[in-house]
Amino acid sequence: QVRLVQSGGGLVRPGGSLRLSCATSGSKFKITAMEWYRQDPGKERELVAAITSDGSTNYADSVKGRFTISRDNAKNTGYLQMNSLKPEDTAKYYCKADLLEIDDGTVISVSRDWGQGTQVTVSS
Repeated sequence: QVRLVQSGGGLVRPGGSLRLSCATSGSKFKITAMEWYRQDPGKERELVAAITSDGSTNYADSVKGRFTISRDNAKNTGYLQMNSLKPEDTAKYYCKADLLEIDDGTVISVSRDWGQGTQVTVSS
């Protein structure tokens, strides 16, 4: 069952901006915490940004001051706003989220899921 659906990404020139989105596949799934990773072919997956259930955020040193992670609880969606993009930001980006499945006001399951990934290419 697909629980997280990513959108955004694409090709952008250096210095440009993109926003990635990661939404739950249904209203019964609620995001508590979320992380964004990126991976280049042949390299290990790198943690880029994280937001906890209480809204605290952390960033990799390579993106501090340029990327912003956020979450819209009403829309069950997380975001990664990427500004001042550099060629070295080129990678496939993945979201990972802790999800609560809620039915009739009751939490019936807890899971940790990944989005399908989306390519970000920064090139002139």
